[in-house]
Amino acid sequence: MTGAAAAEGALVVVADRLHKRFFNIQALDDVSFDLRAGEVHAVVGENGAGKSTLIKVLTGIHQPDSGRILIDGRARRFRDPHEALAAGLAVIPQELRLVPALSVAENVLLGHLPHRRVLGMLPLVDRQAVRARAREALGRLGLAATLDTRVGTLPYAEQQLVAIARALSRRVRVLVLDEPTAALEAREVRRLFETVAALKAGGVGIVYISHRLEEVIELADRCTVLRDGRVIAVRPRGALDLAVLVRDMTGRDVEHAHRRAERPAGPTVLAASIGREHEASAHVTIGAGEVVGLAGLLGSGTGRLLRRLFGAEPALVLELRGRPTVVRRPSDAIRSGIGMVPGERAKGLVLTASVRDNILLPVFDRVGRGPGGRLWLDRARADAVVRQLMDALDIRPRDPDRIVRYLSGGNQQKVVFARWLATRAAILLLEEPTQGIDVAAKAQIHRLIREFAERGGGVLLASADLNEVLSESDSVLAMKQGAIVARLGQGEQRSERELRAVLGTEP
Repeated sequence: MTGAAAAEGALVVVADRLHKRFFNIQALDDVSFDLRAGEVHAVVGENGAGKSTLIKVLTGIHQPDSGRILIDGRARRFRDPHEALAAGLAVIPQELRLVPALSVAENVLLGHLPHRRVLGMLPLVDRQAVRARAREALGRLGLAATLDTRVGTLPYAEQQLVAIARALSRRVRVLVLDEPTAALEAREVRRLFETVAALKAGGVGIVYISHRLEEVIELADRCTVLRDGRVIAVRPRGALDLAVLVRDMTGRDVEHAHRRAERPAGPTVLAASIGREHEASAHVTIGAGEVVGLAGLLGSGTGRLLRRLFGAEPALVLELRGRPTVVRRPSDAIRSGIGMVPGERAKGLVLTASVRDNILLPVFDRVGRGPGGRLWLDRARADAVVRQLMDALDIRPRDPDRIVRYLSGGNQQKVVFARWLATRAAILLLEEPTQGIDVAAKAQIHRLIREFAERGGGVLLASADLNEVLSESDSVLAMKQGAIVARLGQGEQRSERELRAVLGTEP
C-alpha cells in the first residue's frame, strides 16, 4: 500500500484533546492524534516532550485527566495494557520483554498459548497449534529462525521480529514501534523498513517513535511534532524536512554535526595495547586535544574495550602521559584521570539519587569537611560546584535536588558528563554518548565533547553511528570481532561508505 493509499484508510485510533498532569508537570496539554489503517504516523519531539506519555495513555498504562480515545469510532478507556492489546493495540518497546530460555514459537504465543483437553478434562498446551500459529505469524515477517530456536541465542534484530510476530499473532491492528532502530546495524535497519512496508500493505497502522529524523522522513506518511506536551505541527509526507522538524521540535535552529577542523594532537595522554605487541593495529593512542573515534557495530567489541580501559573488565597496562599504569578497577581509572560515560545511562547514574549527589559522587572528599573531607558535606561549597556545572552544561531544570530518574535522557547524559568535569578528568571514554537522546541534546553533547578536547582533554568516542564517528573525530579506529581492523588518521579521505566497506556492513 502506498503512502497515498494509506492516507485513505479508515481511522483506527483517535485521541481527542488529551490532558495528563503529573504533580506540577503538564505532560500532555490538549493533545489530539489519529492513526489510519495502513499508515505510518511518526511522533517526534525532544526528550520530555510527551511522546511516552501519549503512548502510555493510548495503551492503558496511564489514565488521561480529560479527553477521550476512540477505537474504530467507539469511545474506549483501557484500564491496563492487556485491555489495549485485546482491542488490537500493541507496543514494541526497546526492551523487548521476551523470555530468552523459551523457544521462538513459545515466545510468539506467550500469554495466549492454545490448549487442548486430555480425556475431556486435563488442559495441556497444544504444541501442534502453537507451531502452526507461530509459523503463520513469522511467515508474514520472513524470519528464518527455526521455531525451536531459543530466543536468547538470536541477535537483537531477530528478537525484535519475534516480538512483532507475537503482536501479529494477537491480530493487532495498531503497532507502536518505540526507537526500533536504536540497536540495529544498517542491513537490519533496511530489513525492519521492509517489515514496516509489509505491515502497512496488510493494513496495520504503525505509530513510529524515533529520534532519527532521517528515518522519519523516509518512512512516515504523517508526522506529529510534540513540544512541552503540546502538538506543534502535524506534517504530511511531502512537508517533512529535517530543518523544519528540528525547528518544530526545539523552537529554534540547532547546530548539526560537522566534520571537526583538523588540528594536530598534543602529547600522548593514553596508550594501550589490546592484542599482540607486534601488531600495530592492536594499539590505541590518544593525544591531548584529540578525539579518537572507535567505529564498530553491535558485538564488535568497542564497549568491552572501553570497559577494559576503565578497569571494569580484565586489567590492562596503560601508559598515561608516558607512565605505565595498571588499571584493575574503576577507582584506579578515576584516580588516574579517566572518566567513562557508559552506553546504558542507568549504569552510569544512581537513578534514585539527586543531581547533586550524582555529580559529586567521585569528589565528595573535595567538597566535604573533616579529615580528608570525608565526614560531612559542605553544602554551600557543593552547591557552588554543582550549580556552576549545571549552568555550563545547561542541565534542566536547574535544581540540584531533582532526582535523576525524573530528568530527560539528554539531561541525564549531561549529568554524567558533569561528574567527570567535576573530577577534572583528562581522558573521557564515551560509549554511544548520544544514543536515545533528541536532536537538540545531541548537538549539546557534541559541543561538550569538542570543548573538552579544545581544553586539552583526550577522548575515545565509540559509536555505531558511523556518521557521528566521522564528523566528531580527528582520527578513527575501525573495530570488528574484538580487533582493530583499520586506522584512519588525519588528512586521510574518510567517508561513511568507505568505513562501512572496512567493517563489512555496506547496506
